[in-house]
Amino acid sequence: MKLIQLVRPIASLIPEVEKPTQRVNFREKILWTACSLLLFMVCSNLPLFGIQMAKTSDPFYLMRVILASNRGTLMELGVSPLVTTGMVLQLLQGSKILEVNLDDKEERVLFTAAQKLVGLLVTLVEATAYVMSGMYGDVSAIGTGNAILIVAQLFFAGLMLLMLDELLQKGYGLGSGISLFIASHICETIVWKAFSPTTINTGRGTEFEGAILAFFHLMFVRSNKLQAIREALYRQNLPNLTNLMATCLIFALCIYMQEWRVNLTVKYQKYRGTEGKYPIKLFYTSNMPIILQTAFVSNIYFISQMLYHQSPNSPFFKLFGEWSTTESGPLAHSVPVGGLAYYVSPPASLLDMFYDPFHAIFYLLFTLTACAIFGRTWTEVSGTSVRDVARQMRERQVVMKGHRDTATAKVLSRYIPIAAALGGVCIGLLTVVADYMGAIGSGTGILLCVTIIHDFYEALMKENIPPEMNAKAFRAMAM
Repeated sequence: MKLIQLVRPIASLIPEVEKPTQRVNFREKILWTACSLLLFMVCSNLPLFGIQMAKTSDPFYLMRVILASNRGTLMELGVSPLVTTGMVLQLLQGSKILEVNLDDKEERVLFTAAQKLVGLLVTLVEATAYVMSGMYGDVSAIGTGNAILIVAQLFFAGLMLLMLDELLQKGYGLGSGISLFIASHICETIVWKAFSPTTINTGRGTEFEGAILAFFHLMFVRSNKLQAIREALYRQNLPNLTNLMATCLIFALCIYMQEWRVNLTVKYQKYRGTEGKYPIKLFYTSNMPIILQTAFVSNIYFISQMLYHQSPNSPFFKLFGEWSTTESGPLAHSVPVGGLAYYVSPPASLLDMFYDPFHAIFYLLFTLTACAIFGRTWTEVSGTSVRDVARQMRERQVVMKGHRDTATAKVLSRYIPIAAALGGVCIGLLTVVADYMGAIGSGTGILLCVTIIHDFYEALMKENIPPEMNAKAFRAMAM
């Protein structure tokens, strides 16, 4: 008996969104997508009931932007349980540890049910761990009833995200709900850092947090206009215009490189004389290399913080990372200042690069190597390797123009492995450059945001294609 069959007895108890009985028109999809996004944003700003915000530092500060997480709100966990579950199960399925035939409707339904079940269990475990760790105050202080209530709030918020994601993926909306929430959270962060009206006393007077508002404010209150421009461009510890321009530059580069591809001419044997294009993008694995690299680094952060706080004076534990607490408005967060965690984290600014060039070089080499390895590995476990693509083309009776039927894999092997590794390196390089330049939202966040927005743009374009064109076999193959 396959392991996936263990889900069968409880599959009917797991909540599910039914598929639409008829085709959902474009306007309705836009409406459902907008409503899902609005609900997520409301929950991202709705505080949890019954908490007492502890004075401790935020151990997940460095990951919150890309996990669509807001501290102290219903979206405390963000999409981390769902993303973690999806990636782990796909890795298990791709490596044949969990045998699932996705072409079989029954096993596909069971696999989806297993993803949701594990996602809900991870959400429950993470919510309980958050409460027991004292992140919302000591359990004895907030009371057992409040502790259970907080866990329940986080669990049902996770269930809501799961249902919204399934709602959009079942055809009621556009794209993936998880991707939509991540992109919107990153965009929200960038817009807030640019236009935030919050005022902060920096020691040189009161300034706006938002880079653009701060520029106009400094130009108005400073008598020395050149000094005002210099402050707006290079002020420390707050968003500045240089950060904003770096963000715009990286956005433009990512959008430009999204269109780099090699188009292979293919023939469809069913319809003689019909030809089409099979595109292999430079970003063949999309944003998966940087997601996996980020997940790897996040685990290093988590383990090193746990060890350091357990015994901060241990020389062995310091090898994994030394941590310091810094203030950020009313909240504090931990940043690595030594050890492995420090060297796999980006330099805080260009000035830090010159002060510690070894840190900058190590971070560059680590990120590029990790992204290249993860890019190659992901093709093997996600069903996009040369062998898998050649099999899919053979099943659809598609062959390479000018080559024998048996040469498809050989032709693909010239492009796919290179695209997977080189694409991973390029994504890693863009991330490093963005971090070095101090781009708002981090290099990883910007890469995720651009690739997700590009995927939604392609989904919008597909929705606008007439139905008769969608019916063409090569249109489906090319996409």
